Amino acid sequence: MTRVLEDKSVLITGGGSGIGRATALAAVREGAAVVVADMSKSGADETVEQITAAGGKAIALEVDVTDEAQVEAMVSAADDAFGGLDGAFNNAGVARGRDWAPGTLTAQTSLQAWRDVTSVNLDGVFLCLRSELQRMEQRGRGAIVNTASVAGLIGLAGASPYTASKHAVIGLTKAAALEYAETGIRINALCPGYVTTPMTALTGALPEVNAKRMERVPMSRYGTPEEVAEMVVWLLSDRASFCTGSAFTVGGGIEAG
Repeated sequence: MTRVLEDKSVLITGGGSGIGRATALAAVREGAAVVVADMSKSGADETVEQITAAGGKAIALEVDVTDEAQVEAMVSAADDAFGGLDGAFNNAGVARGRDWAPGTLTAQTSLQAWRDVTSVNLDGVFLCLRSELQRMEQRGRGAIVNTASVAGLIGLAGASPYTASKHAVIGLTKAAALEYAETGIRINALCPGYVTTPMTALTGALPEVNAKRMERVPMSRYGTPEEVAEMVVWLLSDRASFCTGSAFTVGGGIEAG
């Protein structure tokens, strides 16, 4: 059976851990060559080591997605690395700022904290998306997945910067998808729920926090990065050829409640 990403090249930001790493490994399993970008070079290198150990092709890049010049250089390198860019997973994100953590009320949120979160979660996605579109448009094809969150579909008290940034990612995705629908480029948003990643470990270490979270999840458990990765791989593949401008949830039913 043909692998769904056979001979495709894919750029993944936030690929040094969690959902990004799981997606890189799944994409390679399905035949892709992968460019793994992350703020942590050691994390990106570790992902690439796992890929090459399994016989796959990948390179690692250290990138701050809030830096316009670094993003341009990253996408250019990804476009050159394996003969053109077929897919991109704009996944880099944060859940907290330097002086802000989940649970902080809106009135107690500083402007700097707001910008710490939105600069990565929204500005970073925009910068990546813009650069990727410029290159994919020249080829007349491509698939892009932007990481939003179930917090982009519902309200999340005590997390106004995060919630606002993820709602905005969905809006950005829909607008861009409409603009490029006739060019052969598909753009969708991914909305994970609570998933066992380093990010959720930071924000939900207390047992009472985890218990409260699970009250909202009909399946009563955290998802795994590998479960989310399967959705991303499908959206990047030609099997999702009639899907664009949508927000796909992998959340154990949280959005249905």
